[in-house]
Amino acid sequence: MFKATALLLAAALVGALPATALAAGEERPPEEPISFLQRYTNATQDVILEGLKLVGVRYRLGGNDENSGLDCSGFVRLVFKDSIGRLLPRTAREMSEVGQRIDSSELKPGDLVFFNTMRRAFSHVGIYLGDNHFMHAPRTGAEVRVESMDSSYWLKRYNGARRILGGEEN
Repeated sequence: MFKATALLLAAALVGALPATALAAGEERPPEEPISFLQRYTNATQDVILEGLKLVGVRYRLGGNDENSGLDCSGFVRLVFKDSIGRLLPRTAREMSEVGQRIDSSELKPGDLVFFNTMRRAFSHVGIYLGDNHFMHAPRTGAEVRVESMDSSYWLKRYNGARRILGGEEN
């Protein structure tokens, strides 16, 4: 039940995001609705959909496998490997040095978001979905889930973001 609810919430969030620019020369009347496929690149869609498949997988410290459990960096690493074939470093701290540093006002779906959850910078990582929501593997006793970055817990601990998907992929 929780997994279905999380998937519906995430799908609604992703569907509510602003459209990216149209291809050169392409015009669209302002009243015409924008399809999900027009909003995102294939790489971004693949990352988000792969991550959403893992909602409900239990947390396990050091976990790299959906069958035995995932920790935050194991979750992000698995999502990027299985969706676009990109192998990321193993820890959140190491991931915080990959890709392009971006401001929170520039966040796009598929970006990595980092938090200080263990009294050290970049100790937690998740994947941004849009509308200030992200998916992550939070802690022992919990499961991979979608959460709001607007909660006071995450607002106080936000460390920054990195863009992995870029250029022709984004």
